[in-house]
Amino acid sequence: MTQTLFHTHDLAGLELPNRLVMAPMTRSRCANGVPDLLTERYYSQRASAGLIITEGINISQQGTGYLFTSGLYTDDHVEAWKRVTDAVHAKGGRIFAQLWHVGRLSHVSIQPDGAAPVSSVDRQPNNVNAYAWVSAGVPGNVATSEPRALSTDEVQGIVAQFVAAAQRAIQAGFDGVEIHGANGYLFEQFINGELNTRQDCYGGSIENRLRLVLETVDAVSAAIGGERVGIRISPFGRLYDMHPYHDEKQTWLTLAAELGQRQLAYVHLSDQRTIGADCETSFFIDFRKAYAGTLIVAGGFDQDSAEAALNVGKADLIGFGQPYIANPDLLERMVNGWPLAKAQRETLYGLHGARGYTDYPTYPASVDTHE
Repeated sequence: MTQTLFHTHDLAGLELPNRLVMAPMTRSRCANGVPDLLTERYYSQRASAGLIITEGINISQQGTGYLFTSGLYTDDHVEAWKRVTDAVHAKGGRIFAQLWHVGRLSHVSIQPDGAAPVSSVDRQPNNVNAYAWVSAGVPGNVATSEPRALSTDEVQGIVAQFVAAAQRAIQAGFDGVEIHGANGYLFEQFINGELNTRQDCYGGSIENRLRLVLETVDAVSAAIGGERVGIRISPFGRLYDMHPYHDEKQTWLTLAAELGQRQLAYVHLSDQRTIGADCETSFFIDFRKAYAGTLIVAGGFDQDSAEAALNVGKADLIGFGQPYIANPDLLERMVNGWPLAKAQRETLYGLHGARGYTDYPTYPASVDTHE
């Protein structure tokens, strides 16, 4: 049967009404680090997506790399996100929380007590910025600070932080969580064999470099149920000074096979060909053989290319990022063949109030100020 974006999908027992996924997107809109009324409105406006995956939510202050992003490590966070999930569920939506630790991609001005960011090793990324404090009260892009390597014992503490954040996410009413293992953040800083030169059980071999991410997946699954756990990865990603390494393909296919042995909600591939990385089609075929569960793929899709991917078995669900910023009714526009609005680039990030966040109209609208 020909697959369309409008077919339902069984996500480990959670019935999705369509195959569109609102991909996770950092917006840096939480002035006090806590979701507010605009956050509720933003996500509830987009509740017709088959699944919403939130912006990255910090598991701790240490895991934070960008100002005005929220967390899930205090009671205030839980209560605020509960209002967001209630608003989405009231409109029939489904929503997962993306759990995030940026690792070395941070700055001392936003770290607890001005401490150094942490990573697999103490190597600072080249030409990479964090969104932090340029000076007192003045936000902006600043070069990331020199990180320090986590001790072996501290790595176990990271796993515990992810578990605690996942439990808070369920308390806040999320339908599940997505572990952010993509885009050069902490997990990839361990997985990448060129960067990770550790001499303990978290460095060296493929098994060791995958240890942290798999321990986290297993611990979170044990805490909230594997059917509520997804993971996002970006094989061959080059974001934030990530470099190639000799066993790269084998590393990612080994991870695919390991994830395939676990009863997870999904694996989410961020296809970085749209930003210049080399992730050839043959790799996706091999990955699909190694991992047979629900697969989300995101990266530059339109309706036609998304449905082509569904029909060749490349993906079960398709993630859309920027189209969901400017088109809260993306599903309805696709169903009816209506034109898509374009996002204002100058309001993608930062504190702009409703502008470029919750003021994009549904179609048809008498005046579309964002076209």
